[in-house]
Amino acid sequence: MSTEEITKNVSERYAKAATSGEQMCCPSNYDFNKLRSFIPEAVLNISYGCGTPAGLDTVKPGETVLDIGSGGGIDCFEASRLVGDSGQVIGLDMTDTMLEIARHYAPIVAKNLGYVSSNVEFRKGTADAMPVETNTIDLVISNCVINLAPDKAKVFREMFRVMQPGGRFTISDIVTDQLVPQYLVHDAEKWGDCLSGALTLTDYLSGIREAGFVGVHLVKSSSWKVIDGIHFFSVTLTGYKLGVAPLTTSVRFATLRGPFSRVADEYGTVYRRGIPEPIDARTAHLLNQPSLANSFVLSAEPVGLDRNDSRWSAVLPEETPCVWKGHFAMLAGPFSELADDDHHIFRTGEPLEICSKTVRVLKASGYAPHFAIINRAGNTVHASAVSCSPTGGCC
Repeated sequence: MSTEEITKNVSERYAKAATSGEQMCCPSNYDFNKLRSFIPEAVLNISYGCGTPAGLDTVKPGETVLDIGSGGGIDCFEASRLVGDSGQVIGLDMTDTMLEIARHYAPIVAKNLGYVSSNVEFRKGTADAMPVETNTIDLVISNCVINLAPDKAKVFREMFRVMQPGGRFTISDIVTDQLVPQYLVHDAEKWGDCLSGALTLTDYLSGIREAGFVGVHLVKSSSWKVIDGIHFFSVTLTGYKLGVAPLTTSVRFATLRGPFSRVADEYGTVYRRGIPEPIDARTAHLLNQPSLANSFVLSAEPVGLDRNDSRWSAVLPEETPCVWKGHFAMLAGPFSELADDDHHIFRTGEPLEICSKTVRVLKASGYAPHFAIINRAGNTVHASAVSCSPTGGCC
């Protein structure tokens, strides 16, 4: 199918859903009781997505928020409440039916919030050619929409263009653990189901980083569907468009605290736990971002750490045999590569089969925020415990 055909089919599918009440994509977990206090029921009935609502817990009063694929306006209206009457919200959608609904209810929501006039504007357009000024947005959000765009790379570049330096995005979307085959790619109905257009997690993260974003990391993930052995799952991701690095900084060294034994950042610098690594101002600016700061000690002089230092951390595997149960782990940032204490090397988005011992490590607090874990076993596994080394070490 051509790009035009895909766009037309998706738009028609969502227009039909808006009038029929058909549920689209995977369920999200909105707090409808809270939203009903200011958002009309007609909007709540056509809320689609795979996140709840993406990124709005970080909004500050007075900010400008852009929602890509705003639909009936549910996330825009919640953003309107959070930015206050001094802030601005822009909703972008390509479906006339959705825009009509959102625009109709915007003044009603504003009145319910006690605003003199609405601070939400709904614009018609596509995600890969946004009618939004350059360097004007503080926060970009999107809820299960970018997978519907034929050219995701253009969408990510547009996100970077409209965002002002120092801005951020939080987007929820459907991704896969392996490439979607052509018979699904060319299935018109499954585009609207958030299936045919889904990228692998590897490609999705690569596209975001190639657009210029850094500090890209996982906020949450959850399984959705398995079709012909392909795992479709929801991820919520955050990343940053950094401004110019401070000209003066006392930071000259970074020491990895752990719990990882080794990591590589998005600029390619490799860090080993406890060993100070010289860094430049740009890298110091990156490592100061919220998704990375807790993993490092940043200092003017070299600071070494050992296991007796309270800042040093590790999560060691149990000294027991392991059991293979079908689990696969995918690193989802903010590092491009990561090694644990049992010789596993995880690379962004690439599924790596892991045993029961490693599952427990990756579910520990230091590791868990960085990994999506799926299980590819079709049935209950009755595997025997095995030792992968004479000392009982893991694979």
